[in-house]
Amino acid sequence: MKKINQLLIVCCLGLMKLTAQTQPQILVQPYLQDAEPNSIVIMWETASGEESIVEWGTTEKLGKKTSGKAEDINFSESRVHTVKLEGLKRFTEYYYRVKTGKIKSDIFQFKTPPFSSDEESFNIVAMSDMQYDGQHPNKFSEIVNQGVLQYLEKEHGGKLPDNLAMVMIPGDLVSTGSKYYQWKEHFFDPAQKLFAEVPVYPVLGNHERNSVFYFKYFSLPENGTPAYAEHWWYKDYGNTRIIGLNSNDGYRDLREQYEWLEQVLADTEKNDDIDFVFAQLHHPHKSELWIPGEEESTGKVVKMLEAFSTRTGKPSIHFFGHTHGYSRGQSRDHKHLWVNVASAGGAIDNWGEFEGRDYDEFTVTQDEYGFVMVEVDGNRNDPKFTIKRISQGNNIKSRQNELRDSITIWRLEKKPDAPTVVSPVNKAIVTTEFTMLKAGGFSSPLSGAFHAAAHWQVSQTPDFEKLVLDSWKQFENWYYKENRQKEDDLTDEKTKRLEPNTTYYWRVRYRDQNLNWSDWSEIATFKTPQGNEK
Repeated sequence: MKKINQLLIVCCLGLMKLTAQTQPQILVQPYLQDAEPNSIVIMWETASGEESIVEWGTTEKLGKKTSGKAEDINFSESRVHTVKLEGLKRFTEYYYRVKTGKIKSDIFQFKTPPFSSDEESFNIVAMSDMQYDGQHPNKFSEIVNQGVLQYLEKEHGGKLPDNLAMVMIPGDLVSTGSKYYQWKEHFFDPAQKLFAEVPVYPVLGNHERNSVFYFKYFSLPENGTPAYAEHWWYKDYGNTRIIGLNSNDGYRDLREQYEWLEQVLADTEKNDDIDFVFAQLHHPHKSELWIPGEEESTGKVVKMLEAFSTRTGKPSIHFFGHTHGYSRGQSRDHKHLWVNVASAGGAIDNWGEFEGRDYDEFTVTQDEYGFVMVEVDGNRNDPKFTIKRISQGNNIKSRQNELRDSITIWRLEKKPDAPTVVSPVNKAIVTTEFTMLKAGGFSSPLSGAFHAAAHWQVSQTPDFEKLVLDSWKQFENWYYKENRQKEDDLTDEKTKRLEPNTTYYWRVRYRDQNLNWSDWSEIATFKTPQGNEK
C-alpha cells in the first residue's frame, strides 16, 4: 500500500508539472496600440493558448469583456493576441487586464484621446535607437524606468495615463529585427510599465530589417498606401497630427510614399482642428555627429514639411534617430524643427569618433543618452508646443533627468520688430573691401522674447536676386562641446571680400527664440572704394 501511495504521489506531481507546462504563460505583457477617442487596441504574447480576452471598465471592478484574435508569431505554440476595445468615451480613464485560459495579467490603466475641440493639453515622449548594447545592457531599461517614468512622477505626480499621451519611436527598436528573442528581452520587457498604460507608435529603422516580427507585434494605423500597410501612416491626437514614414532602403525612394505624404499634408492644410504636424522617420538628412548616416531622401521630406508649414502657418517637426546622440535644429525660413531623439540604449556616437560637420541648422548637438518630452498646449486661442531634451548623460558624465535643451513654438505668428539699419547707409563709401554691417538692438512685443538669430543679405541689385552675402547666425551653436557663437550679440556682421568701386545693397532681419522672424529692415546702400584706395 505504501508503494502504491508513493506511486500515486509521483504521478500526481508529474501531472501537475505537465499541466503547468501546458498552461499559457504571458511572454510579453500587455501593451497599447492605435488609440482613438472611442477605441484602442491591446496586444500581448503568450507561450500558448488561443483565447484572447480583455476584461475592462471604468473602475478596477472591470465588468466588461471583449474578445479578439491570436496569431502565430514564431512558427511555434506562442501567440500574439490582439483585442480592439470599441464604444469608449473620449478622454476617459479605463482599467483593463488580459486573459488567456487561466492566466490573467495585472490590472492596468489607459486614457482615451480627446478631440481637438476639447482643447486639452498633453505630453508626448519621443526616443529612438534603443537597440541592445552589450557594454551597457540595461540602458534602455534605465531610460524608461529611471528616466521617463521617474521624470513624469517628479514633474506631474498622479497617474501615468494622465501625464503621457503616447510614445513615438523613430526606429531601431532592437539590434536585429529577425531575431525573435530580442523583441521580448530587449524591447518589450524593459518598457512594460510604460507600454502597458501609454500607446506606443514606432516606425521602421534599419535594424528592424523589415522583419515579419515588427508587423506582427504592432497594430499601427492602416491609413497609408494600401500596398504598404503600416510602413507609413498617420495618427491624430487632439490638435496634433503624427505622421510615421519609412526611410529605409527599398522604401525611401518610393513614389507612392511621397504621393501619400503630399495628400496627407494637403488634407491637413484644410483641417482646422490640426495646429501642428510631427513626422517621424529613422534616417537624418543632416547629422553633426555622423555624416555617413545621412540620407538625401530625408531632405525631400524636410522640404515638403517646410513648405507645408510656411504655406499654412502650422509649425512642424521631423523627429529622427540613426545617429546616437541628441541634436536640435531649425529651418531658416520656416517654422520647422529638426530633432534627433536618440540614444535610448544604442552605443553613443561620441564627438570625434566619426566624421562630423557643423551645420547652420543645428544649434545644439550632444553625445548623450536621453529622451525628448513634447508638451502640447491645446488652447485654441493660442496653441503652442515645447520641446525638452531630458538627458541621462554619457559614459564620461552621468546626468539624472537633466534638462539640457528647450524650445517653445507658437502656432500664431508673433513677430519681433524689424531691426533698424545703422551703418553703412546712404551710399556711404566704405574704407575697405571687407565691410562691417551694423544694425540696431532687438525688440519684440512678445514678453520674454530675446534675440536668437540674425539673417544678413548683401546684393549688387536692389531686388536681392544677386546675393554676395547670405549669412544666418544663431545665438548659440553648440558643436564639439563648445558654443561657437559665444559673446556674439548678432547685431553686426562682417562681409566677405567685395568688389571695388561697386554699389551694394544690404538688409537684415531678426528672429526670436520661438522661430518668429521679423520683417526685413529697410534697404541700405554703400559703395566700396576704388581698387587703389586704402
